[in-house]
Amino acid sequence: MPDLTLAQADAVIDATLAEAVARGLRPMAVAVVDAAGLLKAFKKADGASALRFEMAMGKAYAAVALSFGRSGAVRTFLEPRPRFAEFLDGASGGRLWAEPGGVRILDADGGVLGAVGVTGDVSDLDEECGAAGIVAAGLIAAG
Repeated sequence: MPDLTLAQADAVIDATLAEAVARGLRPMAVAVVDAAGLLKAFKKADGASALRFEMAMGKAYAAVALSFGRSGAVRTFLEPRPRFAEFLDGASGGRLWAEPGGVRILDADGGVLGAVGVTGDVSDLDEECGAAGIVAAGLIAAG
């Protein structure tokens, strides 16, 4: 499986930010991680509030570290399982944030290249922008 390139990560971020602007959403912060959950690229729009890096990274990490494809699906799975949620929080060193806004980035064969994490507006809108950014960059967004 090929690695996610910096050019691809930048394209996802730029397309995600453009989608948010086109929709008239609040200023966004966008992180892209590779398949190992390591930061590949990050941008924070002018006017985005503090802690946005940590939030975007937590959403991206949740999408790439677990097999759900989207961080919102992780939240849905964990809600009735608080002990498992506590375990994941501890096991990830607090890195995993199970809120909508994280979307896995896939290659044409369905292999995981990484994930995008988006924060700044309502979490469901964050996730929609991230998925749109992935597609606009010519990649595949996990369902």
